[in-house]
Amino acid sequence: MPDKLKKTVSSTRFYRKLHKWLAVPLFLLMFLIGVTGFFLGWKKQTSLLPKTQKGSNMEMQSWLSLAELTSIAQHFAADSLHKSTAIDRIDVRPQKGVAKVIFENHFNELQIDLATGEIVSSRLKTSDIIEKLHDGSIVDYFIRIDQDPFKLAYTTSASIGLILLSVSGFWMWYNPKRIRKLKKDRNQ
Repeated sequence: MPDKLKKTVSSTRFYRKLHKWLAVPLFLLMFLIGVTGFFLGWKKQTSLLPKTQKGSNMEMQSWLSLAELTSIAQHFAADSLHKSTAIDRIDVRPQKGVAKVIFENHFNELQIDLATGEIVSSRLKTSDIIEKLHDGSIVDYFIRIDQDPFKLAYTTSASIGLILLSVSGFWMWYNPKRIRKLKKDRNQ
């Protein structure tokens, strides 16, 4: 067997082993990323994302201040939800006249009428849970670690794994074509 053919056969075996040893441990990781990615893609068409309600008044002059909205949200979280009052962000929707309040330590979303301060919706924001599963930050969230070390390890492993699986998969597909051509050229 000529050297070029031996090298191609040898590299194909190497890529097959690499592919097998990467694919087996990364299977669960890739499956989880695929399933959660699917749900994230469909979050607006399903009940994973609370529907944005409409406020009573669209005139900005009549809206409450962010300080008042924060106070309303924190009192509701403490008194009605019996959960942490730490707010992560407030997403103001001017076209709808509502503010969406997202909390740091739980997945409830409040929608507050900007003019009246009335809570128009209080729902679990399932899409945030799925997003944290998707990117691996769910572990950092539950053990309360800053800098997201688990998320970084998870996404780095998944990314490098996908790159290596793609490269080894390509060579597992292409090398047999090269081997056939080399054998054909040798026989002519």
